[in-house]
Amino acid sequence: MAFISFIGRLLFVSVFILSAYQEFSEFGADGGPAAKALRPKFNVLSKHVATHTGFEVPHVEMKHLIFGAIVLKGLGSLLFIFGSSLGAYLLLLHQAVASPVLYDFYNYDLDTKEFAQLFFKFSQNLALLGALFFYIGLKNSMPRRSSSSSKKKAPKAKAN
Repeated sequence: MAFISFIGRLLFVSVFILSAYQEFSEFGADGGPAAKALRPKFNVLSKHVATHTGFEVPHVEMKHLIFGAIVLKGLGSLLFIFGSSLGAYLLLLHQAVASPVLYDFYNYDLDTKEFAQLFFKFSQNLALLGALFFYIGLKNSMPRRSSSSSKKKAPKAKAN
């Protein structure tokens, strides 16, 4: 059963590993195509935050954000494969932050092609987010086995 669980975790994180590998291989000096695609979406998010909260989002280099995403996905995936809850939390953090920024379907009208495409991708990321929550909940609900409690000693008989 442990091997099947390992294979399941490996298949699950393949999405994150392949994405991180692609972003890493295209990274370059400016962050690559991912940074160019993220810039306008981040600007829209910054304007929304400034309008609704009055908080000004500081200027951030997109290559640093992309590098952070690569690290989160890579390290989170590696830890998750070996059954670490920390890896699940790192992937959860990435999904929770990146999904609403990258798949900003809410900035388009319902009848546009972009809305449908972005909403579909956002829904897929919600499914990944739900699977991570499920894993964390399942991992936290299982009783921990300790070596001392599994090997109970029989009481010694008293000698008269």
